[in-house]
Amino acid sequence: MDMPSNLFKQRLRDKRLQVGLFVGLASHYSMEILASAGFDWLVIDAEHSPNSPASVLPQLQAAAPYPPQLLVRPMNHDPALIKQYLDIGAQTLMLPLVDNEEQAGALVRAMRYPPQGIRGVASSMARAACWNGVEGYVRHANDEVCLVVQIETRAALQNLDAILAVDGVDAAFIGPADLAASLGHPGDSGHPEVRSAIEDALGRIAASGKAAGVFVADPMLARRYRDCGASFIAVGGDTTLLRNAAVKLAAAFRDGGAGAVS
Repeated sequence: MDMPSNLFKQRLRDKRLQVGLFVGLASHYSMEILASAGFDWLVIDAEHSPNSPASVLPQLQAAAPYPPQLLVRPMNHDPALIKQYLDIGAQTLMLPLVDNEEQAGALVRAMRYPPQGIRGVASSMARAACWNGVEGYVRHANDEVCLVVQIETRAALQNLDAILAVDGVDAAFIGPADLAASLGHPGDSGHPEVRSAIEDALGRIAASGKAAGVFVADPMLARRYRDCGASFIAVGGDTTLLRNAAVKLAAAFRDGGAGAVS
């Protein structure tokens, strides 16, 4: 069996526009629905959602027959946790709250086998290696893993150029909500200072040769960020989609509402 290619990583290098969605429902059944919906990539959130390697695994399996590329966002920078997500088949990890080049370098090492890194070797136990069914997995895995660092704080903005200079960082993703809070505007990611910081960061990321990403749910603003250099964009989350649709449907049938049932 050949080593699976990381198509998401290849598309990042080509700066091809990729539209994605955050997935937090921790359900392999809803994951399969989303995987057939037309997105280029889906990121399983284990930072703010009740996910763990045990729940991420069936979601990776459910999405495997479908076109979207799967990312996983771990809850922290723990190398042991990173190793587990890689072993169960995640090739691309999005790591939150990366504030400096030391943290970025440590993440690069956590995702790679020696001598480039510290990832423990147990390919006979790893779904990623098809339990030793992938020819030369340990020799080639380092080339196919993809690291996306999240830029979400004032410190990260100040250290952005140094973070981008770290070999092995493939992309940087702007998290507007945390960034807004760090800049003193909690709950207001549309504040002019936040917008300006995002636009500047996207331009710096793209200019470095790394891929730039951002979360943005407004189509017009997404086009603006695309012009600033963003090549992969998260346009929403499954929990928000479900809640908004449910609230709208319930309201449409309440007494006095449009389409109300008497």
